[in-house]
Amino acid sequence: MDISVVIPAKNEQGNIQPLVEELVQALQQQNFEIIYVDDGSEDGTVATLQTLAKGPFPQLRVIRHKKSCGQSTAVWTGVNQARGRWIVTLDADGQNDPADIPALLQQAAAFSEGQHFCIAGYRKKRKDTAWKRLQSRIANAVRSRLLQDNTPDTGCGLKLLPRTTYLQLPYFDHMHRFLPALVRRLGGQIVVVEVNHRDRQHGQSNYTMLGRLGVGLVDMAGVMWLQRRSKKAELVVDVEPKP
Repeated sequence: MDISVVIPAKNEQGNIQPLVEELVQALQQQNFEIIYVDDGSEDGTVATLQTLAKGPFPQLRVIRHKKSCGQSTAVWTGVNQARGRWIVTLDADGQNDPADIPALLQQAAAFSEGQHFCIAGYRKKRKDTAWKRLQSRIANAVRSRLLQDNTPDTGCGLKLLPRTTYLQLPYFDHMHRFLPALVRRLGGQIVVVEVNHRDRQHGQSNYTMLGRLGVGLVDMAGVMWLQRRSKKAELVVDVEPKP
């Protein structure tokens, strides 16, 4: 298996089938699976996913949390169950465009097996309110300056990284917001790719400004602590003398 698309979902019933159809179209030349992790939905999300998985989309796998644990835990669950060597993450609301995934795959192909990297989407033209765009711009500027993650839009859900890299990252709630910084902590390279951003067609966001702000400040401090505590050893290779 080459690619596992991991999608955390909570109360996204109306967005599921259109997104799955677009993913299958975008990845038709690839060996892939789509893993939806339902994070305690209270609508018809699970029923819709199960119908699609048993019907026209055998590439679809459905994993369920008994109760909501948050987006980062849902992604972590999906990655641990994934069979692909590369992980692609994106949001379940349909605002990320699956047609951008081949561009991320092209960038990933330049890396050697075993290298740590993260291909991060950049929503340069966001389909959000002016107020939300301002919040994001300020948050990304502060985060980039403090964490030196070289990422203008770390909140973009569309990312690609090796599964082996992800599994070496420290797990904590809300870690999905800091993937580039955590990959850099491993000595990995970050590549930014401009991607499309679309209007939400169904449902409403599960996040609020105050909720993001409160956990963001605490978690950023934690990531800075991890960066300072990280040590990279340089190996000395002894060359045996020739006889």
